[in-house]
Amino acid sequence: MKRLTEKSAKPFIKWVGGKTQLLDEVKRSLPSDLGKRTGLTYVEPFVGGGAVLFWILQEYPNIERAVINDINAELICTYRVIKSNVEALIQGLNRIQAEYISLGADDRKEYFLSKRALFNSRNISDIETAALFIFLNRTCFNGLYRVNSKGEFNVPHGKYSNPKICDEDTLRADSALLQKVEILCGDFSETGLFAGPDAVFYFDPPYKPLTETAAFTSYAKDGFDDNEQRRLGRFIEDIAAEGSVFVASNSDPKNVDPEENFFDRLYHKFTIKRVSAARMINSNPNGRGCISEIMISNAFNI
Repeated sequence: MKRLTEKSAKPFIKWVGGKTQLLDEVKRSLPSDLGKRTGLTYVEPFVGGGAVLFWILQEYPNIERAVINDINAELICTYRVIKSNVEALIQGLNRIQAEYISLGADDRKEYFLSKRALFNSRNISDIETAALFIFLNRTCFNGLYRVNSKGEFNVPHGKYSNPKICDEDTLRADSALLQKVEILCGDFSETGLFAGPDAVFYFDPPYKPLTETAAFTSYAKDGFDDNEQRRLGRFIEDIAAEGSVFVASNSDPKNVDPEENFFDRLYHKFTIKRVSAARMINSNPNGRGCISEIMISNAFNI
């Protein structure tokens, strides 16, 4: 399997639940002849940080087009700016980086809070939105993306001595790869238009919380509860019935309750595999480590 190098396309942000560590498992969940097929469309309804997107388009250059979607409007704005106006974005990020790095600790926090307020005002250009999205991601606590009930980004300032706010090589590599990608912003169900025998879907939705206190990363103000998980399950059945290949990831409730069969029931028509994944962010340090996650597919290479 090709490995992502420093100058190859890769995620331009840190993202909780990013799938870089599970790319081997994703590949094992795809058809073994995927690299030989023609006319393929890759669809990712919850693109997030894009780890799978950037990997799969380099691993399978035979994919003719890709469609990505997310309900997070600021995230999608950033993807679009990287695709269409990356040099202006780099210029803006370099300016922010120079201003921020030159400050002392207290002034950095004030600078961060002022930029967070400007970002939440939503009264700025797309290029400014993208630059602030990346800046906040690189300098906030643990790289989280969390919003309050008003949809405002509310993650506090992180304490990094020398954060890399502008990664020019990655941004340019990502921009080149995104030229073949159609970028949507909306509900995951809108990607059903692309279902069919030549479509490959990867689903990485907001994970089902394992405990009541685990859901501290709300990516959208309306959240993603069990009813949404069930709606997604029905959608996956629909696109599979149209001949689409799919892989889906989610949390494994059996980490907490061995008798919990929520996903086993929801996806009983498909193959479910449990894989080991490192939990990088947890409010309790003792809760960090390797846990089980599930991968669901109709095309496992077993």
